[in-house]
Formats: sequence, structure tokens, C-alpha cells
Amino acid sequence: MKIRLHQFLSRTGHFSSKNKAKNAVWEGSISVGGRIVKDISYEFNPEKREVLFKGIKLSLPSNYEYFILNKPAGVICSRINKHERSLNKNSVFSLFKGHIDSRVLDSLVTVGRLDEGTTGLLIITNDGSLVNDIANPSKNIGKTYLLKVSKRITPELISSIRTGVSIDITRNEIVEEYLTMPAEVTKISDYSIEVTIFEGKKRQVRRMVESLGNRVLELHRTSIGGLNLDTYSLNSGEYKKESREVIMERIRK
Repeated sequence: MKIRLHQFLSRTGHFSSKNKAKNAVWEGSISVGGRIVKDISYEFNPEKREVLFKGIKLSLPSNYEYFILNKPAGVICSRINKHERSLNKNSVFSLFKGHIDSRVLDSLVTVGRLDEGTTGLLIITNDGSLVNDIANPSKNIGKTYLLKVSKRITPELISSIRTGVSIDITRNEIVEEYLTMPAEVTKISDYSIEVTIFEGKKRQVRRMVESLGNRVLELHRTSIGGLNLDTYSLNSGEYKKESREVIMERIRK
């Protein structure tokens, strides 16, 4: 599986920050397959090409870690950059700081993302193949969300989500109209529904509801495939280690 160079370097745990990893590339200190690479977005397969930093061989962790997190509201699913730090943003990775080895922490990524205001099930790991096995749309794994909305839910809203909704997405700074894939919908109450989507465009569920004249007040992911957050009895912000085998077994149920 291919990975971008800056992502590979960050996950090795060799660099104390993303900026140091990027600077190493820009300074010409990184070689891939025997050739100096100065493009941080360069994509390659780390299983087929050797990466050296000033003659030192770098590799991804051999011991993979897997965590099930009940994501709280108010944290983002990425590393904090300078601008976000100035806004006092917090990252899901800060929840692990001081509790796991720093090298493992530096190598962790989220399996897909939940926006800052969305809560619920999030898988965090340093196993890139697991990310692909779950997040790749071709795997057709459903992600289920519980929504509370601002206006009474109509039969038309439910029907539209089930058949596909036209939303705006941005690609390469160009706004395009996109028709979502059919989703599964269950009405819980006049102001609450459960929605299962089989793709993951940015803020997709919120955009679907907004395009239909309603607004999401609360959004909580309850499951990924057959992997259900309720199984773990985690309070908001709590996490639990899990094995790859159990995660994939439950997802495929």
C-alpha cells in the first residue's frame, strides 16, 4: 500500500514533530529507494523501497497498536498545527499523551475522521493496512450515526436520504455537485434518526441533512459495520486497547 513520504516519516516515531520530518525532506536528508526525495507528498510503497535518513534506515512500527475511542466533542482527528494551536484546538491524540509510549503515540492515525463536533466510535491505530481495510469505500462498510435535528423529520427527508442527496463537495479548491449513495435510515423520534452511510465525504451526514432544509444539532457515531461502541461501555473521552482480529471480526458481522 502506498503512503505519502511525510506520513511515513511521522509514523516511524523518529521525528519529534511533523515539521522536523518535513524539514528533513526539504533539506535533502531523506532517500527513498536510493534516491534523494524532496517532495513531502511523494507516494511510495514502504514494503518495496528502503527509506534512509542520513544513512539510518527508517521503518514503520513492527508492533501495531489498536484502540477503540469514544470521541468527545471539541477535539479534532488530526495533529494540531500552528494555526489550530493559536485557536486553542485539541486533538484526539492528546487523550493518549502520558498514557502510552511516545513513539507509539507519534505513529498513531485515525481510521477515517469525525469532525470536531461529532462524538462516538473512532478507531485509532498505527497499522496502515487496517486503515485501508476499513476506510476504503470499495470495502462497502457501513458507518452508523445517531442524529438529533432542529426541525421535525418528514417522510420526504427520510426518502431522500435513502435514495441519495445532492451535496456540494470541494476537490482541488473546486466546488462540485455530488449525489450521495443510498443510505439506510431508521426513524427514532420526530427529531431523531439513525443513518448508515457507505462512503465518507467530508461532513457528509451534516451536509445531507442541511441540503434537505434541516440542521444537525447532535451527531454521534454508534458503529462501524458490526463493531458497536456500546460493546465497550466507554465514557466520553475513554478508550480501550483491542486486537486487529477482534476489530475485523466484529466489523464483518
